Amino acid sequence: MVEFRGALAQLPAYAPGRTVPGAVKLASNEMPYPPLPSVAEAIAASVSSDQVSGFNRYPDNAAVTLTEALAARAGADVSSVAVGCGSVALCQQLIQTTCDDGGEVLFPWRSFEAYPIVTKVVGAVPVTVPVAADHRLDLAALAAAVTDRTRLVFVCTPNNPTSTVVTESELTEFLDSVPERVLVAVDEAYVEFVRDATAADGIAAALTRPNVVSLRTLSKAYGLAGLRVGYAIGAPDVIGAIQKVALPFAVNKLAQVAGVAALSDAARPELERRLDEIVAERTRVLAALREAGYEVPESQANFLWLPLRERSADFARHCEEGGVIVRPFSDKSGGVRVTIGLAAGNDAFLAAARSWKR
Repeated sequence: MVEFRGALAQLPAYAPGRTVPGAVKLASNEMPYPPLPSVAEAIAASVSSDQVSGFNRYPDNAAVTLTEALAARAGADVSSVAVGCGSVALCQQLIQTTCDDGGEVLFPWRSFEAYPIVTKVVGAVPVTVPVAADHRLDLAALAAAVTDRTRLVFVCTPNNPTSTVVTESELTEFLDSVPERVLVAVDEAYVEFVRDATAADGIAAALTRPNVVSLRTLSKAYGLAGLRVGYAIGAPDVIGAIQKVALPFAVNKLAQVAGVAALSDAARPELERRLDEIVAERTRVLAALREAGYEVPESQANFLWLPLRERSADFARHCEEGGVIVRPFSDKSGGVRVTIGLAAGNDAFLAAARSWKR
């Protein structure tokens, strides 16, 4: 019988948001729209022109054109940009570059559920710090938890799943207190939905501090979750380390074409219109939930957080009976994460929420 790593038995599996035929899916923080028209056109043109000679060839391993487009958008040099198969792949690469056996990865909890998984996959040790009572990250407590064994810290803002942001002053104070030998990854997967003028800018920090890297993605706001494009921005030596442990050809040809098109000036007006619609719906749904008596923290993402704790699974079952799929996290620090979708889907969710017997 094959012998597997002993740690494998304790490794939690990533649980994606469920898709149920006929139901409204508000479980995975996806954009409810199809790809932007100019992006769809670029994909179609690529498929048409490459049917004979293109897809039998490997994609550009360095994703040069996409990297250049990302660098231009961020105001960075190409040596400060790495692309990956979604930002979660880059999370794992960061752990691989910083942690030997026994190295610690520090992050708030609850936060992105992949953090403990990819930490254990690499063989590092996850260390968690509870979020504050208002569902915001407690950066002072996070800084106090740094030890000689800490190698990497994740700061997710807006935080998934609690939807809250870190302010610029909070991030600056935190980074000033962290030793330069510790790498800080500012995970900004939902940054395009932020409307808080005081919110931190991870890219600005990453371009001025050698131990900070910003993680972003085209999966969420840009609507390319199915093509898997994430990117990291940081000091060239950090980027070089990330690239050393990357799987070859991790960003496929269609993903690269779509990414370049999504970042183009032609796509920008439609992208901004969609973002404004999601933010307007977020405001409407949040107000309706509070009016119905729910505790809901202020959101700067494309989802809302209902801290229902042990009752989360019951609420999710009730929503599913009403034709809406949400994402429950059922434990003492848990709650329900609800993606903001189109108005009709949001209305179906609100109807379910109002009819739940608490």
